[in-house]
Amino acid sequence: MTTAKQSVAVVGGGIVGICSAISLLEAGNDVTLMDRDDTGQATSSGNAGIISPWSIVPQAMPGIWKQIPGMIVKPDGPAGVSLRHSFQYFPWLMRFLRESKIDRAKTNSNAMHLLCGDAVTLYRDLIKGTGHEDLIVDAMYVHAFRKAEDADLDALGFQMRSEKGAELDLIGAADLRDLEPALSHDFQAAILIKGQARARNPGRIGSVLTDKIMRLGGTVLRADVHDLKPVDGAWDVTSNTGTKRYDKVVLAAGIWSANLLKKLGVSVPLAAERGYHVSYTHTGLTLNNSVMDTSAHAVASSMENGLRVAGMAEFSGIDVPPDPKRIRALEKVARSMVPALKDATPKSWMGIRPSFPDSLPIIQEFRSHPGLIGAFGHSHYGLMMAPKTGRIVADIVERKRTNVDFSAFGAERFKFL
Repeated sequence: MTTAKQSVAVVGGGIVGICSAISLLEAGNDVTLMDRDDTGQATSSGNAGIISPWSIVPQAMPGIWKQIPGMIVKPDGPAGVSLRHSFQYFPWLMRFLRESKIDRAKTNSNAMHLLCGDAVTLYRDLIKGTGHEDLIVDAMYVHAFRKAEDADLDALGFQMRSEKGAELDLIGAADLRDLEPALSHDFQAAILIKGQARARNPGRIGSVLTDKIMRLGGTVLRADVHDLKPVDGAWDVTSNTGTKRYDKVVLAAGIWSANLLKKLGVSVPLAAERGYHVSYTHTGLTLNNSVMDTSAHAVASSMENGLRVAGMAEFSGIDVPPDPKRIRALEKVARSMVPALKDATPKSWMGIRPSFPDSLPIIQEFRSHPGLIGAFGHSHYGLMMAPKTGRIVADIVERKRTNVDFSAFGAERFKFL
């Protein structure tokens, strides 16, 4: 275990970078958090706000191959691949389909639980003492079904949760209307996932925790990092603000991590999976819990500033503008979930999820580049996985030994190193 104070640059100021910076500061390091944007205000700000120990079902599940064509072919479907970029995503999709075998799905689920299992407790610890504890509230995750027969507690995804200790409950249409009066009466059943929480404003959580970083003595630097270079056992980090040397670097730059690694000769299959949300303010409409429309793969949740409906998985280029068709499709989903929104005009948002085919991030020190620690690729689960990721990152930097096997998060699993 390292005892000397180390200088550490955390490249990437999303929620994973923020949590990593806090854990590193608490371990006694000299930490600089860098991002080209305001920290916590890019992709990390636009999610559905779910904080769940039970978000442990990978995207690649048995039978998904049957669903993909329908999802992609429908113009307003929940998933899509840009024709212009389809060729580059073909190898990723093939790996994704291999990960959907039942043994791989269960293995990936177990690894996800390592990162999500303490999410609620860890977030409450992070936010404690900031004066903004109300940003995290207890809630259930309501999986709502338009056909009652589709609500099956024996489905593999719910089995995975149950086996890890999740409390699940199946309710009918009448009980669902009592629980969520604003929800459409088209929903005929729901499965309730209990024992979780939701963020009332993910972006403001990022701001509050950024303030905590500075109170702990950390530096927050607005900088666009474009090069990492190992020099004499340390690392030079070059950005638009210049070059500075650090003992170690934590790479938590989301989708942009792949380009920085490529300059070092490291290739990883990281996909730019774009997600969207539409938000409705001043409607007076409220949902008491986070609600997923299981047919549309979209989640509605009440935030500080209104009702947010988030969804879509669009594989495209990093710099491609938002697709208006995706936004219109999500607006249609929102109105079908909450009919009282029919005359409301939303604001729209798009962010880029950094996704690996197995729904697991990379969290490791790269064997070929000592002192460079990866912490990226959290896909749909960045909000849930960030606090635990931060603690693992701090343990890696400190050379702290643990009794837990984190090899599932190594880049070697892709056989590119």
